[in-house]
This record gives sequence, C-alpha cells and structure tokens, in this order.
Amino acid sequence: MKTRAVILAGGEGSRLGTLTAKRTKPAVPFAGKYRIIDFTLSNCVNSGIFDVMILAQYRPHSLIEHIGAGGPWDLNRDFTGGVRIYSPYKARGVSDWYMGTADAVQQNFRFIKNSAPDLVLILSGDHIYEMNYAEMIEAHLRNQAVLTMATINVTMDEASRFGIVGVDGENRVTSFVEKPAQPPSTLANMGVYLFDLDTLSCALLADHEKPNSSHDFGKDIIPDLIRTGARVFAYPFSNYWMDVGTALSYWQAHMDQLEDKPPFDLNDRSWIIHTRTEERPPVWLARGAKVENSMICDGCEIGAQAQVVRSILSPGVLVKPGAVIKESIILTDTVIEAGAVVECSILDKKVRIGENARVGGSTPGSEPTLTMIGKNSLVPPGYVVEPGAVISTDVIDVDYPSPIVHSDDYLMTKRSAHEV
Repeated sequence: MKTRAVILAGGEGSRLGTLTAKRTKPAVPFAGKYRIIDFTLSNCVNSGIFDVMILAQYRPHSLIEHIGAGGPWDLNRDFTGGVRIYSPYKARGVSDWYMGTADAVQQNFRFIKNSAPDLVLILSGDHIYEMNYAEMIEAHLRNQAVLTMATINVTMDEASRFGIVGVDGENRVTSFVEKPAQPPSTLANMGVYLFDLDTLSCALLADHEKPNSSHDFGKDIIPDLIRTGARVFAYPFSNYWMDVGTALSYWQAHMDQLEDKPPFDLNDRSWIIHTRTEERPPVWLARGAKVENSMICDGCEIGAQAQVVRSILSPGVLVKPGAVIKESIILTDTVIEAGAVVECSILDKKVRIGENARVGGSTPGSEPTLTMIGKNSLVPPGYVVEPGAVISTDVIDVDYPSPIVHSDDYLMTKRSAHEV
C-alpha cells in the first residue's frame, strides 16, 4: 500500500506571541536545536514514509529555508517520493487563502493524487510527539476502515480544547463533537488522520460544495462521515503528545524534557529526530561557571561565575561572567551580558540583554508568569522587565519609555518596517 503524508503547516500560532511574529508555528525552534515540524517529519521517515507534502501559508520563509530539499530527513528524492512545500496560489475563479484544514487539502488535492497513493496520512506540523505511523496503517487495514483517526486521553479540564471522540468496544467511532463546552468523555482527537484516497476525494468534494461549511476536518468532514455510517476507527495513542499552542505549553514542554525521566528520549538511536543544523564549535565553560539540569547546544559560551539552571540554550548563546539564567528558554545567538538575570522567560533569536539588566522572575502560584522577548530585541543595561511583560521584535533602546517594563506591558518598536 502506497502512503502519501500531507503535513498541515500553515498555522499562525498567534497564542505563541512573539515566537510566531516572524515565522509560522511549525518553524518555531524547540529543545535547543530542533524545529517543531522536525518531530512530524521524523515520525514519517522513521515509519517508512518518504513521500511527504507540506502545505504552508502564514510566513513560510523560515520553514522553507529549514526544510530545503529535505536532505536531513533523507527526503531529497525525485522519483521515490521526497518532500515538497506547497503554498496557496491564485487560480481562476477560486479564492487563494485556505479557509480551513479541509480546504487546504482540497485546494492541493490534484497534487496529492498525482502519485496515485492508496492512503493519505494527514498530519499537523505543530505537535511534539513520537509515533510509528506504520502501526496505525496496519490497524487501518485490519479494520477495513475508510478513515482512522489517532486519539489520546486527556484530563477533563483540557477536554473542551479538543474534538472529543466516542467509540464502541472495537474502537469504531460512534460520535464526534468538536471542542464541546461540556465534554462527554476525555478521548481527544490528535489531528492525525489516515484516509483511503477515494474516501478523502469524495468527502472533500462534498464539503467543497456546501456553502455554509467551515471546510474543517474536525467540524465538517469527520462528523459527516460518521453520520453516513462510514467505517471510521480510532487509533489509541498513549505516549507523550503535546500541542504547543500557547507560550505556557511551549515552556512546559521544554521543562518536561529536563525531568530526570523525560517523556521521550531525544537520545534514542532507534527513533532519531532529524533536523537541519549548522556546524558550531563545542560548548565552552569558563572557570567557576555553573550549569545544572539544562540543555546546552553547540557554540554556547558560559562565562566565569555565570549560572544556568533548568534552562535550554540554543546554539551560539553567550552568557557573560556573573550572568544568571533560570527556568528559561534562550534561542540562537542571544547574548546575556555580565551580571544580567533572566528567569522564567522565553527569549527569541539574537536578543541582547544588557549588563545588570533583569528579565522576568519567579512568581508564586502553580503556573509561572512568563516573560517574552521577541527576535532581534535589546534590553538596555540596568533595565528591568517584570514577570509577564512582553517585548516584541526589533525593539531597541529608544523604544523604551522608562527603565522599567511593567508586568502587563506590551512594548513594540516605534520604527517602521523598512527601518528594522
């Protein structure tokens, strides 16, 4: 059976704040050296699927540069699959932007069916998990299903955020409701769908002709198939899965990886998470530097008496003497100057924290109050950015109204787009 994977990677990810100001959500860095989409791509190739389409839309440039020709994932293939990225295009008589997940697939369906796959595996490019799709395909064939959807049990508090699935004793789907206010169960839809090609074709065509449809798999396609009595089955998944749709869940997914027994092992040589990396020199730790329970990537330098505690440092981060970083995520080529303190914060690429500045801090309560600083921004020496404040991208010293950025402040640059 020939399977083609279609990865939906056009999400804006607005709840990730400054992290998606200049990139699509699947291109957001994760765990130091990876991008979020690396997990879905690696799941594909580790499952023996080497025919992959990526449907992009919002700010795709970083994603396109990262994927390239697909070499790191062994997807630089011309005749046996490979990876190709498709963006919305203007055609005669039709709209260009995708109106929903199903519409994204429908607009590209003629490209999907070109290779004549038997099965189409539709995936989200913005989840952190490790799954063997080959086992899901086996279950699909065994059940003689026309659609198999991956499911996972969540807590009742979380259930209203997901599509909730009802099943019988054989895991055949009997009901489905998208994001109910009063969830009937905790069995959640993961956004992983395996379709027979003919079933997908008919379902997309029928949905396309409905003027009031939202053209979404969860809201329209799946409920319609269930109502018609189609053989729709659930594929239970019980391992770690995180939808990093908010800044807090993004931060928590990183902290999960710093546990004594992390939810999944990035060092597992039997299930490698592939990515595109650049050559950097080894990590350098000066005399007296302290690193505790942290991930430190190539090219980082930790100065004398500096401290890095329960944090993740992406490649090329410079921590100058006496600086302190705690419970934070620091992205590529950021500089923390001498004596600065960064706590419970997310700093994007190429941020500079001035000498003796203070960013974020610990807050009482069960949930942390995150501080976020966008790409290419500067915190001047001695300035204070309180817990919960947000500094957008490209902010420089003249953009600050005062030396203190308060907890509820959202600071943006005063410069125009062509000046930054």
